[in-house]
Amino acid sequence: MPPERAGVPGAERDARHVTASSSPLSSAAPERGWRSTASPAGGAGASGPGTTGFGTVPAFDEPPSAPREASAFDVCHAGVVLRAMLFVHGVVGLGLAFAAEGLAAWWRGFATASTVALPALLVWLSTACLAQRTLARLRIGWQWTVALGWGAACAAGSWSLWTVLQPPEARGVGAQVALAVAGAGAAMAGAFFHWLRQRARLQLPAATVARLAELQSRIRPHFLFNTLNTAIALVRIDPSRAETVLEDLAALFRAALAESEPQASATLGEEIELARRYLAIEQLRFGDRLLVHWELDPTADSARLPPLLLQPLVENAVKHGVEPAAEGGVLRVRTRTRRGQAELLVSNSVAPQSASTPGHGIALRNVQERLHLLHDVAADFRARRDGDVYRVRIVVPLP
Repeated sequence: MPPERAGVPGAERDARHVTASSSPLSSAAPERGWRSTASPAGGAGASGPGTTGFGTVPAFDEPPSAPREASAFDVCHAGVVLRAMLFVHGVVGLGLAFAAEGLAAWWRGFATASTVALPALLVWLSTACLAQRTLARLRIGWQWTVALGWGAACAAGSWSLWTVLQPPEARGVGAQVALAVAGAGAAMAGAFFHWLRQRARLQLPAATVARLAELQSRIRPHFLFNTLNTAIALVRIDPSRAETVLEDLAALFRAALAESEPQASATLGEEIELARRYLAIEQLRFGDRLLVHWELDPTADSARLPPLLLQPLVENAVKHGVEPAAEGGVLRVRTRTRRGQAELLVSNSVAPQSASTPGHGIALRNVQERLHLLHDVAADFRARRDGDVYRVRIVVPLP
């Protein structure tokens, strides 16, 4: 079957490979709207002579820049909002427990306080999310001033709105209570902002560790050695193919050495393209032993992922699934959208008596940690072995 993209160098070598019907994993028909191929991995060559498909390749002696600390006002995550709601309502409920004369009185007080606290909290979080870039440029003292002052203003505004909605006879509340509400809003905003700052600081070393693991995984010496030897062998007998190999390798190096920040991300479509380039290189080593099935839903391409997330997954599949098996193996990459989320599934055959050395799970842990840093609780990562097939499933929200 021809590759899904016409005019790609290396397409002429696809005819000699095994078709999809030879794969034990190819019986399921692709869902409507998917573009499905079942060709060897070499079907994604470079986009043209002298280019990598990603623009000009920078010199490899350019070191990646150190990641900068994430903004403390980065609250645009479902996990952060959930934690904020639990924190505020927990503090309110605990405080009322000291003054309530019984469970019924506590429930009434908690319902009233939640009516005031929840709108104030949501306004504070929404404003912080929308203005996070502007607020991140302020000095730390001004950040604290904005966080505390806006917390007090949101609490006082919510309280004022609540009192206006009450019957006239119930509005006789003194200024002391209004000041107490504003002070409580400022205090809880301060406590929450302190947690946000600690969270941002923790993200920096976590992102650095993940970056180091990512670079070590991408530029493995034996992978580089094998690739260069393959290109050298091809220079005389097939120069255009050797050029394609070097361009694919250059694209992988560029992605690994590109500047990144803790919150940097790539699209799923870009990750698919990099994985194709990696598998195109590995195809030269394994030939017909490596069969790749692509079942891709174009509507999922816009999903955001940490850079170079898919490549270590397919690398693991090749290393532990294809390489140890004398007859080779099958690798399937599938994407689809469901209920406003993008789903990525990577599965590979595993020989029943696999001779591969069991891994330590570093690549999988790295993938899981980086997903958590980018999407928090909105991302889901699962990996398991089902008989002779190893499966990895990743779910992230669509933008």
